[in-house]
Amino acid sequence: MATDRRKFLKQFGTSVLLTSASLTSLAAKEEHEKRILQAEKRVSPNDKIRIATIGMGIMGFNDTHAALTVPGVELVAACDLYKGRLQRTKEVYGPNIFTTDNYHDILNRKDIDAVIVATSDNWHSPISIEAMRKGKAVYSEKPMIHHISEGLNEIKVQQETKAVFQVGSQRVSSIAFKKAKELYQAGAIGKINAVEASFSRQSALGAWQYTIPLDASPQTVDWAQFQANSKVKHAYNSNRFFRWRNYREYGTGVAGDLFVHLLSGIHFITGSKGPDKIFSIGGLTYWKDGRNVPDVMSAVISYPESPEHPAFQVTLRVNFVSGEGDRASTKIVGSEGVIDMSDGGGFTIHKSKMPVAPGYGGWDAFGTYPEAMQKAIVEEYNKKYSAADQQAPKMDDVVYHEPEGYNDSNEHFANFFDSMRTGKRVVEDAAFGFRAAAPCLACNDSYFENRVIKWDPIGMKLV
Repeated sequence: MATDRRKFLKQFGTSVLLTSASLTSLAAKEEHEKRILQAEKRVSPNDKIRIATIGMGIMGFNDTHAALTVPGVELVAACDLYKGRLQRTKEVYGPNIFTTDNYHDILNRKDIDAVIVATSDNWHSPISIEAMRKGKAVYSEKPMIHHISEGLNEIKVQQETKAVFQVGSQRVSSIAFKKAKELYQAGAIGKINAVEASFSRQSALGAWQYTIPLDASPQTVDWAQFQANSKVKHAYNSNRFFRWRNYREYGTGVAGDLFVHLLSGIHFITGSKGPDKIFSIGGLTYWKDGRNVPDVMSAVISYPESPEHPAFQVTLRVNFVSGEGDRASTKIVGSEGVIDMSDGGGFTIHKSKMPVAPGYGGWDAFGTYPEAMQKAIVEEYNKKYSAADQQAPKMDDVVYHEPEGYNDSNEHFANFFDSMRTGKRVVEDAAFGFRAAAPCLACNDSYFENRVIKWDPIGMKLV
C-alpha cells in the first residue's frame, strides 16, 4: 500500500479507520499467512535441524512440542535428572530418542545442532555457556541467569562463539505485541508515562505446588547433580526437586518466573534498555509450604528518559492467592490513551484526549466566587475558547485480535530456527534477555535486602 502508515495511524480520532475488523484482517491474518506459507516450504535434508532438550519438566515438554511445530526440526535426544521423565519422553516422542541424565552426553554429540535449556533456573547459564562453546545453537528458557553476576559473561561467550542464542520469552515474537509496538511508535497513546502489569493466580498448581510422582526418591532422582552448583547442600527433598521454583537455591521466585515476561513485553514495545531504580515489597501470605520466596510481590521500577522513550514508571505485581482468579494484565499508559493487553490474544487501545480548554465548575473553586464574578469568568472563557476547544475529542477504541489458532511460542521457535538457517538476527538475544532478567532479579534483591537497587541499563551493571 502506498498510504503513509504514520499519517494513517494519526487519524485515530476521526471516523476513519482502525477498527477491529481492519486490524484483524489486514494485519494479523496477512502476517500469519506469511508464516504459514513459510512453514509449508519444502525442507531439504540440508535444512534439517536436529535438537535436544535438557530438562524435560513442564517447560521442557512444552518447548519441545513448540519446536517440533517448525518443519524440518527433529528431536534426537533428551536429558533429565528424574528417570520417569526420560521414560515419558520415549512414550511421547518415540523409543529411538536418546535419553540420559547427564547433559554432557548431549553436548558432546556431534549430530545435535541446537539445545533447548529448560532446566531449573540455577542451571540455565552454566549449560548455555558450555553448549555455545561446544558449537550448539541455544534456546535458553527465561530467566537466562540465576544471578545478575552471570549475565555479562554469558553475553561475552555468545559474542565470542558467534552461537545462535535466543531467550525464551515468547512475547517478543508475539504478533499482538508486534502490532502494539507499531501503534505505540506511531503515537497511538501519546507520550508514555506509566505501565501497570500483573499476574494473578488462585490455584495450588498456579502457585507451583506441582504434582510429585509416587516413586520420587534418591533412587529415581539424581539429587547430587541437581544441587551440584548450590552453595548450601540439602538432604534429598522431593519438594525441592519437583517444586524447585519455590526455593531461592534453584529458582528465582515470582520475579524471575513472571516479572520477566512482563518486562520483556514492555521493553519490546517501548524499545527500552531498562530502568535505573528498582524497589519491591512482598510476603509469604498463604502458601506456607516450606518455600523461601514470597507468594505476593509488588515492585515500583523507574525508567529514565532515554533516546528511545521519555521517563516513565512501571508497577509490577504477582499475587498467588488472588480473589480475582487467574488473570494477566499489561497496561501501557500514555498522555492520550492506554494500550490494554489484558484480554488475552490481542489488545485494546482506549483513547482519551483532554480538550484544549481547561474547563470550569464541578469540583472547582468556580462555585465559591460571587455570582457577578462567575458570569465574568464564563464570558472571558467563551471568548478565549471556541465550542470545539471546550469539547474532548471523541475517539473510538482500537481492538486487535490474534488469528484463530495462533501460538506465540511456536512463533518464537520459528524465529529461532530461522536465525539458524538464514543467519538473521534472533528476536531475543542475550543482551535483551539480560536487560529483562536483571531488573527482575534485582526485585528479589530489593525484597530480601529491603533497599532500592540502582541499575545501569546501558552498561548492564549494578550501581
